[in-house]
Amino acid sequence: MFDSPLSASAYEVLGVEPAADDDALRKAYRLRLRQTHPDTGGDAALFIQVQRAWELVGTPEARAAYDRGHGFGAAAPTAADWSGWHAPAARADTRPRARSSGQPGGRRREQFLTLIREWAGRGVDLPDPYDPALVRTAPVEIRRLLADALAEEATARVVADLGMGYTVWHDVAAGRHPDEKVDHVVLAPSGLYGILSEDLGGPVRTRRGELVGDTVAGTPIADLIAGVRTIARAAHVRFGGAIVVLPDDDLVQPVEQLGKVRGVRTALVARSSLANVLRQGIPGAPEIGGNEIFDVRTRLNQTLRFA
Repeated sequence: MFDSPLSASAYEVLGVEPAADDDALRKAYRLRLRQTHPDTGGDAALFIQVQRAWELVGTPEARAAYDRGHGFGAAAPTAADWSGWHAPAARADTRPRARSSGQPGGRRREQFLTLIREWAGRGVDLPDPYDPALVRTAPVEIRRLLADALAEEATARVVADLGMGYTVWHDVAAGRHPDEKVDHVVLAPSGLYGILSEDLGGPVRTRRGELVGDTVAGTPIADLIAGVRTIARAAHVRFGGAIVVLPDDDLVQPVEQLGKVRGVRTALVARSSLANVLRQGIPGAPEIGGNEIFDVRTRLNQTLRFA
């Protein structure tokens, strides 16, 4: 809930500055509890956020750990305190992995690093462009790029763990403009899927087959489906569906089937449920087996370009 570059910090949820003393913090917590309690007309989702924020900063020990990890304390965070926004290190295990091509989140990380250095250092190399204290003060457009990269990397880890029966292409070009892309194309025994990885910093909902909410920019589902169609025409393949992956806290239910959106079966899926969805498939999606899976993989390998 508080780990996204787009989400409010625990202090922001409680309505105090990070430098507030313990007494002010406690008073703010009690006030926010009264304001958000469902029994007095408050919002249940905000009430849960307030409780979670207090768990993170409500004791001196918890607050010290949170401050180190989020860049609010006097000491700069170390790799041991906070590593989630840096690019993930190479894995040491040798278990069979899904076949993978492309760099998940690569384009978004490059854009983020370029823009945050221009914004914060005017092109001068920063000691740590991922310092949470720095990131949280950056314009939302810059933070959104990092959030997108993290979301794409998280999905890539889920797919990789599914094993050698799966093939995934990351950051796939789906148009002439570099930003016209599909985050992941996954070939599974259950079907062929185009996947959008999103982290919008808070709960979202759908209306008429599209994501809506204060933090939603543009038409992400429509863009995903347009990309899927572009790839399908170029490679002469048939997609089983489109999947939008979101953090678990941002969805009311782990899987929401949207039916056919612009002719493509579409689902919203919580990240922890993605593996099961790819194993079982979207209802109605054609399975791929036998020689067909090799034929589809060959067509995609010959056709796909990376953003």
